[in-house]
Amino acid sequence: MSRRAFAGALGLLGLAPRRVPAQGFAGLGANADDYAKVTPGKIFSFPTDHGPHPDFRIEWWYVTADLVDRNGAAYGAQWTLFRQALAPGAREEGWANRQIWMAHAAVTGAGSHRFTETYARGGVGQAGVALNPFQAWIDSWTMRGLDGFNAAAVSPLELAASGKDFSYALTLKADRALVLQGDGGYSRKSQREQASYYYSQPFFTAQGRLAIDDRGVDVTGLAWMDREWSSQPLAVDQSGWDWLALHFDSGEKLMLYRMRETSGNNYVSGNWMLPGGTTRQLAPADIEMIPGAPTEVAGRKLPLQWQIRIPALQLSIACVALNPTAWNGTAFAYWEGPISFHGSHSGMGYLELTGY
Repeated sequence: MSRRAFAGALGLLGLAPRRVPAQGFAGLGANADDYAKVTPGKIFSFPTDHGPHPDFRIEWWYVTADLVDRNGAAYGAQWTLFRQALAPGAREEGWANRQIWMAHAAVTGAGSHRFTETYARGGVGQAGVALNPFQAWIDSWTMRGLDGFNAAAVSPLELAASGKDFSYALTLKADRALVLQGDGGYSRKSQREQASYYYSQPFFTAQGRLAIDDRGVDVTGLAWMDREWSSQPLAVDQSGWDWLALHFDSGEKLMLYRMRETSGNNYVSGNWMLPGGTTRQLAPADIEMIPGAPTEVAGRKLPLQWQIRIPALQLSIACVALNPTAWNGTAFAYWEGPISFHGSHSGMGYLELTGY
């Protein structure tokens, strides 16, 4: 099937990119009554939960990496695989399968940003996630477990993707267990019923090679993996989210997000993770996420500078994007790129802005 024909099929199925104010970014606030529900109290099981959950409408396998070359130049790499159910119910085989797979990959430097996306239909072997051995793939893009793979840490991994003007191949290793976000993996997205199942591996080290416009460099750094699945992660009055994943020079990690509501009563959540793996869930009242003056990118006004304050942790930092032009002009477009931060603490991380 050609990409043009596939895009036409997405339009007929109601998945064509368009602004739907009452459904939020990418339609993720649409009614999901007939899909599986996210409820508190789930017991996670690995490696099973590394695999797909087709009874839920949407899920993703997502990695960001903050990297430097031997001269100290900074880069970022992103790898994301999405599974989207077209309809609830039976899981047909072959071309009757109701699962669509989509993937995004990007490499960002101070003076360049390269991205691409690809699609696949479920049921025909072009994309999927297998458990024994672990592998997530779409065409030639892969995230796969290496010898000695530990499901509790989802490590070690090999990550690879390429576009017409960039490529990367990275090895990721972690010596600490996964982190359950929210309340034991139940991550609220509003004061109502919107939620996801959410876990992370924020303790990866990374090494490998990337290329931009056929110029290759060896890189090392830190990486972060997120796994989420849900059937309605946005409320109908939420337009999108602002998400940060931060690696502190002192070894701590911080995950923050702000779900933007049309009323201005945004829902904020976060998790403070100590180097040994102990976590502290932050209440909305603990967190100040203050956007700076907007920057115009791709015809949108985006908050690329952030002041983050968490008084209980004596934390006050200013976040700055490595490359303000890191706009992913994909079917559902968004901003995604590496950042650095300074103040009471310093380090690097990733920022994602959707729904602008």
